[in-house]
Amino acid sequence: MSRTTHAGAVVFRLTRKGPRYLLVEASGRRGRWVFPKGHVEDGEAAADTARREVAEEAGVRARPVRRLRRVAQKQGGEPISIVYFLMAYAGRTAASEERRIRWLYFDEAVEALDLGKSRRVLRSANRMLPRATAKTPAWRRIADWLMKIANL
Repeated sequence: MSRTTHAGAVVFRLTRKGPRYLLVEASGRRGRWVFPKGHVEDGEAAADTARREVAEEAGVRARPVRRLRRVAQKQGGEPISIVYFLMAYAGRTAASEERRIRWLYFDEAVEALDLGKSRRVLRSANRMLPRATAKTPAWRRIADWLMKIANL
């Protein structure tokens, strides 16, 4: 399947110890942790879908930074095509769904995700964040990089 049917996000928030990643509890699956994602509505851009789903499922506002990989999988026996975006945390908003959320460091998030495809998406996102030099704290360097690419 080549047409994007769904969009999701790997949202990160900067901390002094490095980025933390947002996971939401899967709908109807207690204890299963996933990235926020949902169906692309008619006339809606995939990045807008991902941003909307992050707000609805997690109560988080996020700013798209970069497109990540596309993942093909089955949902309810039907093939779907999900495009993921790397997004930066931009604040809180009211969630329209009642789901638990978690902010986890990279290693914790890899452990919490049960699908290999999701772990690959996270690894891809994590590689996009620049590494720190000995003189500059990682979180500050990442913030500077984000400001540059987002033209903020």
